[in-house]
Amino acid sequence: MKRTLVFTIIAFVLSSQGVQTYAQEPNNPTAARVTIKLPNGKAAAIPKGPYKPTWESVKENYKTPEWFLDGKFGIFIHYGVYTVAAYASEWYPRHMYSNSGVQKWHVEHFGGPVDKIGYKDLIPLFKMEKFNAQEWADLFKEAGAKYVVPTAEHHDGFAMYDSKLTKWDSKDMGPKIDFIGELSAAVRKDGLKFGVSNHRMEHWDFMYPQLKTKSDLFDPAYADFYGPPQLPPVRKPAVNGEEVIEDQDKAPQSQPFLEEWLARCQELVDKYKPDMFWFDNGVNSRSLDSVKLRFAAYYYNSANKWGKAVSISTKSEAYLTGSIKDFERQGRAPKELTDFVWQVDDPIGDKFGYVEGMKLTNAATVIRRLVENVSRNGNLMLNISPKSDGTIPQEQKDILLGVGKWLKVNGDGIYGTRAWDKYGEESLRFTTKGNNLFVISLKWPTAPVLVRSLPLSKGKVTKVSLLGYAKELKYTQAADGLTVTFPDEKIGNHAYTLKIEGLKLH
Repeated sequence: MKRTLVFTIIAFVLSSQGVQTYAQEPNNPTAARVTIKLPNGKAAAIPKGPYKPTWESVKENYKTPEWFLDGKFGIFIHYGVYTVAAYASEWYPRHMYSNSGVQKWHVEHFGGPVDKIGYKDLIPLFKMEKFNAQEWADLFKEAGAKYVVPTAEHHDGFAMYDSKLTKWDSKDMGPKIDFIGELSAAVRKDGLKFGVSNHRMEHWDFMYPQLKTKSDLFDPAYADFYGPPQLPPVRKPAVNGEEVIEDQDKAPQSQPFLEEWLARCQELVDKYKPDMFWFDNGVNSRSLDSVKLRFAAYYYNSANKWGKAVSISTKSEAYLTGSIKDFERQGRAPKELTDFVWQVDDPIGDKFGYVEGMKLTNAATVIRRLVENVSRNGNLMLNISPKSDGTIPQEQKDILLGVGKWLKVNGDGIYGTRAWDKYGEESLRFTTKGNNLFVISLKWPTAPVLVRSLPLSKGKVTKVSLLGYAKELKYTQAADGLTVTFPDEKIGNHAYTLKIEGLKLH
C-alpha cells in the first residue's frame, strides 16, 4: 500500500511538471523480466579477428563500406504483427495498453477486454498470405535502391525470422514464414545488399501500460513474449508528440536481458550475414557501451571471416566510432555539408508501419531529399509500409517506380559520387565522380543558369551535357562563374542533372 501511495505521489509531481509518467498497473507491475537461459548465463564469445571490444580497436579497424558510399539509396521496411490492426501506427502494441482511444478501438475490432484478447492474439491473424519475396526484391531493384533493411524485430518483441531462441517468431507462429530469410535470398539474387534492423533493446519497457485497466501483459503464460514489460525510467517527452524515444540516457536493462539481447543479435549475424545491422535509439546510452562493443567485435570479426564489408548503423552518438550515423526523418538530417557519412531513414508516408488511410509523400519529394542528402555526404533510406497480407500498396509502388525512372536517367550524378567541397547554391546541388562535377538543378530553369562556384579560376570547363539529352549544351565561363543554357523544351522531371567535364577536382 505504501509503495503504491509513494508511486502515485511521484507520478503526480512529475506529471505536474510536464514529464511523462506511467500509471501503476494493478495486476503485478513488479514482475521480474523473463530471459532465456544461456550457457554460463552469457552470449557467445567474440570470434578471433582484429576487432576487440574497445572503442580504440573499433576505430583502428573500421572502414565505411564502399558499397554504402556508392549506393546512396536504400529501402527500409517496417513490417510485423502491428500491421494486422493497421491503426494508429507501428506503436500500436504500446498504444493499445496506454491510450484509451486505441484500446477502445482494439476491443471494438478484435474483442476484449485486453486481459483476454491482447496484442498476442493478433499473431494468428498475421498471415502474409500474399507475400512474394522476389516480387518485393524486383520492385526495390526497379526503384533504383542498392540496399534493403527490413525490421528483423521491432519494439513489440516479435521476431520476423526463424529464431532458435524464441517461439515468438514468424516461422513458428502467424504466417509460418522466415521473412528475413526469404527476403534476404531474393534481394541478394537481384544484386542488392541486405541488412536487418533490431529494436529489441526497447522491448524492455516499451509496452508498459499507462492505463489502469487489467491486461494480459503480466500473465505468466506470455512472459516470454511480453517480457513482462518493466517500469520505464522517467524520460523527456518527444518533441512535437512524435513517436520516438530519443532520451535514452538511462538504461535500466538487467545483465541477463543484455546477454539475451546480444545472443539474439548474434543469431541474426550468424544466420543471415547482414551487410548492415541497424539499431534504434534504445542502444544510445553510454552505460550500454560494454555490450555494444561486444556486439561490434562479434559482427565485424564474423564479417572479416566472410570476406564482406559490413557496417552497424545507429542514431545519435550510440556508437562513438565504427557506425554509420542515422537520422530519423528528413527533418533531422544535416542541413550543411558534413565531414562524416550518414543516412536518413525517412517514411514514404506519415507513419513507418502501414495504417489504413495513411498519407503518402510523392516521387518528387523523395528525389529532392535524395539529392539533398547525397550533396551533403549522406544517403537516403526510404521506409515503405507493407500491408499485413504481404502486399505493398500500389500507391507506394508508384512512388518507388517514379524514383526508379528518374534514377535511370540521372543515376550517374548519384551512384558512386562523392560530395564536393560545397554542397550547392540556391536551387543547385553538387556531386562529384572522378573529375566530373554534377550540378543538379531542383527546378527546370527558364533562363540561363549561372553556377557561381565555377569561375575560370576553378579551371576551364571543356564540356557540359544534360543527362537524358543527346546534344551538348551552350555555355560560357567567365570570372563570375559558368553560365549554362538549358534546352527550350523541358527534358525529364523532378530534378535535372548537368555533367560538367574538364575540371581537375582532385
